[in-house]
Amino acid sequence: KKKKPKKKLKRSNNSMTEIPKSPISLVHDLRKSTGSSAGDDCTDIFLDKHKKYIVELQNQKDTFEYVATEHMRMSGIYWGCSAMGIMGALSDMDEENIVDFACKCQQENGGFGGNIGQDAHILYTTSAVQILAMYNKLHLVDHNKIASYIKSLQKEDGCFVGDNWGEVDTRFSYCAILTLSILKRCDAIDVEKAMDFVMSCYNFDGGFGCVPGAESHAAQVFCCVGALALGGHLHRVDADRLGWFLCERQVNTGGLNGRPEKLADVCYSWWVLSSLVMIKRVHWINAEKLTSFIRACQDKDDGGISDKPGNVADVFHTFFGLGGLSLLGEKSLKRINPAFALLDETLISLGIEIK
Repeated sequence: KKKKPKKKLKRSNNSMTEIPKSPISLVHDLRKSTGSSAGDDCTDIFLDKHKKYIVELQNQKDTFEYVATEHMRMSGIYWGCSAMGIMGALSDMDEENIVDFACKCQQENGGFGGNIGQDAHILYTTSAVQILAMYNKLHLVDHNKIASYIKSLQKEDGCFVGDNWGEVDTRFSYCAILTLSILKRCDAIDVEKAMDFVMSCYNFDGGFGCVPGAESHAAQVFCCVGALALGGHLHRVDADRLGWFLCERQVNTGGLNGRPEKLADVCYSWWVLSSLVMIKRVHWINAEKLTSFIRACQDKDDGGISDKPGNVADVFHTFFGLGGLSLLGEKSLKRINPAFALLDETLISLGIEIK
């Protein structure tokens, strides 16, 4: 992720011409980036720079980075729109193009692909539904068709596969519960079995893994805690034991990591914090030091937030950095819900109760 000059790539007349021009790139053109440069003593949040950074990603469609990430464009759009929403600037995005793109990614089976013409996957189905929810455009898609697709991914033990290829992961359990909760169609699946599978991934250290017996990881903890919270089974978790696993993720830089002995990364400002908020243990970490770490990862020149101070910014870490600051109560940002990963105001407009 360290900044490194790159030679300009030449493209032949017939190369990559069929790739759809979707609305947003996931990363800034590295040839133009200076890397984050705020420094450890940064006390500001460069909102105007971050807004400009994300808006400009919509126009960077002839870069290597744009082409290399075309398979996950739907997620990139969700991260970008969510970040803009947190900053109160969603209207600065190209709503018509984004909504049109999301709808065009829906497949006959009801699911959504990461880009136009790509196979459906539950990850991108969730991102598409979240995007449409942000813009209050859920009426443009068939809810029953989406619910039927998600139902087809649940297995006998309650787990969910991501697509037709059969990978099992607790990320997919969260995506299933989250998407159906937004659509108010949780009746389409066996929620009790889904909750039992998630609990089967609960480990002795208080964390959760991607499958039963797998190593605990903070990102998987978020998925499992989120699924349990949305499914009404969060009471089955030992909040103190889980809270201890999560608060131990804070390192001496103030940032959070995903597993023991790993470096801090801005994205865990979301995975860990949101989980702590849901189990009411967010006061167990040093919020001031975490805030300083996130701010130090900002690019004060070009905007955006990177994974670590001095690295190149991307839309993924920009969203999760701002999301973490929102959860910490930053007054200049709108409040995001830790379970739905949508703004509170979006949930209110959808008639969803905020717990």
